[in-house]
Amino acid sequence: MVRSRAVLLALVVACAPRADAPGANAPAPVCPVPERAAAPQTPADRPVPGRTFERFVLRDVVLIDGTGRAPIPGTDVLVEHGRIAAVGPDLPARGAVAIDLSGYTLLPGFIDAHTHLLFDPPKSYEAGVERQVRETEADAVLRGVRNARATLLAGFTTVRNVGGGFGDRALRDAIADGLVPGPRMLVANHSIGTTGGHCDDTNALRPEVFGRMPDLREGIGDGPDELRKAVRYQIKHGADVIKICATGGVLSQGDGVGAPQLTLDEMRVIVEEAVRAERKVAAHAHGNQGIREAVAAGVHSIEHGSILDAETVAAMKRRGTYLVPTTYVGRYVVERADAGALSADSAAKARAIAPKMRRSFKLAYEAGVSIALGSDAGVFPHGDNGKEFSTMVALGMKPMDAIVAGTSAAARLLGLPDVGRVVPGMRADLVAVEGDPIERIERLEHPALVIKDGVVYLDRTGKVPPADQESS
Repeated sequence: MVRSRAVLLALVVACAPRADAPGANAPAPVCPVPERAAAPQTPADRPVPGRTFERFVLRDVVLIDGTGRAPIPGTDVLVEHGRIAAVGPDLPARGAVAIDLSGYTLLPGFIDAHTHLLFDPPKSYEAGVERQVRETEADAVLRGVRNARATLLAGFTTVRNVGGGFGDRALRDAIADGLVPGPRMLVANHSIGTTGGHCDDTNALRPEVFGRMPDLREGIGDGPDELRKAVRYQIKHGADVIKICATGGVLSQGDGVGAPQLTLDEMRVIVEEAVRAERKVAAHAHGNQGIREAVAAGVHSIEHGSILDAETVAAMKRRGTYLVPTTYVGRYVVERADAGALSADSAAKARAIAPKMRRSFKLAYEAGVSIALGSDAGVFPHGDNGKEFSTMVALGMKPMDAIVAGTSAAARLLGLPDVGRVVPGMRADLVAVEGDPIERIERLEHPALVIKDGVVYLDRTGKVPPADQESS
C-alpha cells in the first residue's frame, strides 16, 4: 500500500509539472486516480419503494451493452442479488422471475457526468436572486429529493454532481442509505474558484446581504495556498470529485464567458492536491485559453468546452482529457434568453457562446477526443437529461457513440469499474426502451423500464410482476 501510494505521488509530479520546469509545456497523461467500485445502494434492510427480486431474468431483448458493439438480438440477462450474473441467448434460470421484453432494447443505466440536483431553473433572473437570499440549504436538499427521483425515472442511475454545496453530500448519502430514491451520486460539494469568478455566487450582490464574503469553505480563494486549503476542505467534508471554474460562465454576472480565471499555477496545485487524495478534477471552461491551461494543469475533464481550436483539441486527445460537452443546455439557455428569463448580461453571453459550443463539439468529436455525456441538468428541468443524447446526435455524433458517451465512457471518467456496461459482474443498472434507439435516438428520452442495483423503479412495459414473486 505504501509503495503503490509512492508510485501514485510520483506520477502526480510527472503529470502536473511546475511551470518553470524543463519541458513543462510537453503533454503528459492525465494524472491517474484509482478506480472505485460503485457504492451499493438501497440496502435490503431499508429499501425505498421499488420492486425487488433476488433473481430475475429479462428475456429476448435486443441488447446494447454499452461497449460500442452492435446490438445483439434475442438476448437474455440474468440478475442475481443486484448484479448481472449472465448474458446470452436462452439462459437457464430455474427459480428466477422471468420478464419477457421482446420488442424492447436493453441498455446499461445511463450516466450523467454533469448535474446540479439541488438546482432548479428559476422563472426569472430576479426570482433566482430572491431564492438565493431567502432559501437555506435545507430547502435546496428537499428540492433535490424530488429532482433525484425525476433523474432516476429518466433512466439515469448514476450522476456526477459538479458543484453546489454540502447539501449535495447529504442527498448522496440519503440515496445510498435507501432513505429516498435517486441515482448513485458522486459529489463535488462547493466548486473551487477565484474571488469574483464564475464560482463566486455573490457576484453583483451587496456584500452585507451575506454577512461575509465567501472564502475557502465555499470554495473561493486566491493564490495556490488558499486554493490548496479549499480543495482539502471540500474533501474533508466528503467530496468525491473536485470541480473548478477555469473561466467565466454564462449565468454568472460580470465575468466574460470565455475569460480565464484560475491561473495555470493555481490549477496545478488544485490537481496535485486532488490527486494526492485520489480525486479527479473537472474544469468548467468555456474559453480556449482557460481550457488549454486546464488541460496543461492535468484536469481530467473539461466541462462545456465551448471555444476550442485544433491545437487545444490535439492536447486533450494526447493527454486523455475528457470533454463533457453539455450540448443541450447551450440550446436551452438561448431559449431562456429569448423568453426574457435571464439577466441582460447572461442573455448576451448565451447567444454568443451557443454557436461556438456547437462548432467546438464537432471539432472535438471528429478529432477523436474522449467524450462523456453531461447535461447540466438544474439549469434546465431535471428528468430531461436524455435530451443530451438527441442533441449530440443532431450535431453529428453517431447514435452508438452517444450511447457509449452516456454509459461506459462516462463510467471510465467517473472511475467506476462496475457500472456502464451490461456484462457479468456489473451492477444491475439497466434501462429498457421500446423499439430501436439507434434508428431513433429520441427513444432514450422515454425509458419503459428502469432498474438500479436490481431494484425496479419504473415499469411502463406492464411485464414486471409484483415483488417477491417466484417462478420455476
